[in-house]
Amino acid sequence: MELKRKCEKSIIDWYRNSEKALLIKGARQVGKTHLIRRVLKELGCDIYEVNLIESPEAMEVLNVADNIDDLITGLSTISSGRLKKGETVIFIDEIQRYKEIVTRVKFLVEEGSFRYVLSGSLLGIELNNIESAPVGYLTTIEMFPLDFEEFLQVTNIDDDTIQRLHASFQNREPVMEPVNSKMLDLFNRYLVVGGMPEAVSRFAEDRNINDVMEIHGNIRDLYKLDFTQYETADKRLLLKNAYDLISSELLRQNKRYIVSDLKKGLHYDRVEATFLWLYNAGVAIPVFNSTEPRIPLKLNKKSSLFKLYLSDVGMLTSEYGMSTKRKLLNRDPALNAGGIYENAIAQELRAHGFDLYYYNSNRLGELDFVIDLNETALPLEIKSGKDYTIHSAINNCLNNPEYEMDEAFVLAGCNVQKKDRVTYLPVYMVMFITKDSSELVLDDIVF
Repeated sequence: MELKRKCEKSIIDWYRNSEKALLIKGARQVGKTHLIRRVLKELGCDIYEVNLIESPEAMEVLNVADNIDDLITGLSTISSGRLKKGETVIFIDEIQRYKEIVTRVKFLVEEGSFRYVLSGSLLGIELNNIESAPVGYLTTIEMFPLDFEEFLQVTNIDDDTIQRLHASFQNREPVMEPVNSKMLDLFNRYLVVGGMPEAVSRFAEDRNINDVMEIHGNIRDLYKLDFTQYETADKRLLLKNAYDLISSELLRQNKRYIVSDLKKGLHYDRVEATFLWLYNAGVAIPVFNSTEPRIPLKLNKKSSLFKLYLSDVGMLTSEYGMSTKRKLLNRDPALNAGGIYENAIAQELRAHGFDLYYYNSNRLGELDFVIDLNETALPLEIKSGKDYTIHSAINNCLNNPEYEMDEAFVLAGCNVQKKDRVTYLPVYMVMFITKDSSELVLDDIVF
């Protein structure tokens, strides 16, 4: 089936209202190229596409063309597509192969004969100055795996149901129990399938989890192939090991990534570049320690202490194997699903644009996540078991007037309930925690 994505609206807004170039970035296999082609086609655009991996000679054309006529002539030798001034949208894919695009984009946009869409993977690695392109010439959209709300389009949950659930979230009112139970089941299904578009599409077609796991394995192999871009064998091995260790580190009680587990005696400052590579490539999600759970969280950030989650929760559960997936689908209470739940929450919040932090104090306890919501620190506890009403760290932080916390969320396999300043939410309602939580994210997209 054709998967709709939230960022479609942003692409359409760019096309209708902006003369800038558009950059769509994100990790491999999140659906960038397919979405660009489909949306531009639906808009009725005349599209000229060039892939810098498949047609490396295009880089020389882009680099040496002194005027637009030279550019047209050069590109016409690469593809049979025609370029029509004032009509054609030029889509340049895999731009990580051409670092000079950052400086060339100003010339391309200023000349004005064409519209430009740029896309690629590993942009945080290869083009670390991409967002410092000349101001006024580039609009950037970041894509992620499908979040839970996007995943719901392959289920029988309609838009009216989502609206009613959103109203329950806003009003802090319980959901009708049969609906709540169904949504919890669907969230566990999301934990199994994840949000990688190919895996979601295949699952929608045949519901075969073995196929889903095979797709996850192929994506994982692609990510590891990218690791070979490191110059030396020892760095490649370190990167692979650091990535492979994420799933086992999430089995820890506090989920914190211990660098010395890579090699005894290893310190963060010696391998910082390895973790920056994982963050910037979009294959892992960092949650940094904040030494104080108050605004601005970034001011209290301690980069050497962090939790690390995979970019897609389905890929995480595929690493744990079919037995884990089966227990999730059956909502087996014996399963230690804390790290899995946290991975899904981190993935969702990151897709909603939040910078993620956690807080840990010997005196006050540990908060799984702290985010800046409406200029206030919002603590979140993630509970996979039945003891979700036990949360001493939240109580301690809420009672500390220095932190100025208005409320806290506990996300668990429960129904909505508000008690004093703590709101208990069914874990799927993370889909409604957005930077403007008063609005439903999918206002203009109907599945």
